[in-house]
Amino acid sequence: MKKAAKQKNGQGPGTAKCTFEVAVLFTRNATWQGRIHWAEKNSGQNFRSVLEMLRLMDEALAEVSEEKEITEWSDRY
Repeated sequence: MKKAAKQKNGQGPGTAKCTFEVAVLFTRNATWQGRIHWAEKNSGQNFRSVLEMLRLMDEALAEVSEEKEITEWSDRY
């Protein structure tokens, strides 16, 4: 059986780790609204829905695993 992705230095799919602090401030329109803080980068972002919060988390994990800069995360916290 072949592996789906090659691992480099122990880093492969599913090995990136990030720490997020989520503050849910409101529950409107059947979803969460609040702030998310990325601890390792000391930056934060407001979100208007759970989907947007998950998208921000996904982008952060992609940045860590691919080591590239993403402009969505800023110090607007």
